[in-house]
Amino acid sequence: MRVFQFLPIDGLAPYVDRIWGWESVSAERVELPVLLPGTGAELYFHYRTPFRRSVGGGAPETCSVAHLFYIRHRPLALLPSDDVGFVAVRFRAGMVHRFVDMPGREMMDRALSAQDLWDAAGQELAWRVAGAEGLSARLRLIQRFLAERLSRATPDIVFEHAMGMLYGDPANLAIDRLTDRLGLGRRQLERRFASIAGQTPVEIRSLGRFQKTVRALMLDESASTTDAALAYGYYDQAHFIRHFRELVAESPQRYLREARARTHFYNTSRWAGAMVMAPSHL
Repeated sequence: MRVFQFLPIDGLAPYVDRIWGWESVSAERVELPVLLPGTGAELYFHYRTPFRRSVGGGAPETCSVAHLFYIRHRPLALLPSDDVGFVAVRFRAGMVHRFVDMPGREMMDRALSAQDLWDAAGQELAWRVAGAEGLSARLRLIQRFLAERLSRATPDIVFEHAMGMLYGDPANLAIDRLTDRLGLGRRQLERRFASIAGQTPVEIRSLGRFQKTVRALMLDESASTTDAALAYGYYDQAHFIRHFRELVAESPQRYLREARARTHFYNTSRWAGAMVMAPSHL
């Protein structure tokens, strides 16, 4: 498996954490992961076979050649593939709304195509990326499009600041203390979150705590469940297990055992290793 990660161009860096991807080699069979709820949004561009996902007990569903995952309430199971090739854009917490006009409540737990998000321009981008010659060309097409969308955005700076604070410290940041820092009433903040993200600050903080705990356990198999849960704000191990069961409908022990035998999309810290800048000539 070829794996790559790039830092975005400077203009996108405040909103995009990284651009990354996978490419299978020699027709290897790739056991793709079960994606869990969290605070993130990820945009995938496939230049080989798009993901297939399990939908309840029905027939598998094939994702569009370019699509967004905005997973909040239930896991999304990707089926194995022997023809993986994609480039993914990982948005910073709350920042996908700089690039799409659709409110969060309409994006939740769906595989939205580029056409759903950006009409004909999104569909054209998807096919241009799929047909591009090489990784550098794909990166330039994607970043140029996102930079153009960004220039048209009307941001809510208060919402973005609040999202960054909640994601940065879900263990310790009380909502009342957050509203004091922002100079807003709690109801005002909740209305902003509902209109943009489709969730309350409390829900976002809870998902951030869950996401960071699972990530820590996936990236370090020797990590203690209790220590990780306490580090990110759970009262104890039992509290984390209950929350995990509510979101995933199985125990964390079972999920982690099976997930570690497949693959996962939990990338290491962008500062943990050398990441080069994506091609910047737009």
